[in-house]
Amino acid sequence: MTNHKLVLPQFMNQYGFLFGGYLLKWVDEYAWIGATLDFPGCKFVTIAMDKVEFRKRVRQGSILQFETFRERTGRSSVDYRVTVDDASAETVTGEPIFSTIVTLVRVDSEGRKMLLNDP
Repeated sequence: MTNHKLVLPQFMNQYGFLFGGYLLKWVDEYAWIGATLDFPGCKFVTIAMDKVEFRKRVRQGSILQFETFRERTGRSSVDYRVTVDDASAETVTGEPIFSTIVTLVRVDSEGRKMLLNDP
């Protein structure tokens, strides 16, 4: 699944670059969308990101591209790799801005973990 996000002025930190918390929010959101589309009718919550390392600065006006792929399906959880690139960059370096694996777990209406294959 591919998504894009325009980096607007309200997303910038005090130094004029993208505030990392916004990037983490978007990564989490796109992983959740992937799980929700792959498992219709299931509710998911994020329980982990395997690594948080911002590899490059992002400037205002950049168009970020988020690629989301399902990596692993467990009994009650699912992992999605989310890779972020600057789609508006003039030169492509081959190294993403950010990449992580997001783990989501299926929960019931009370927030208790449940199996993915339960109705």
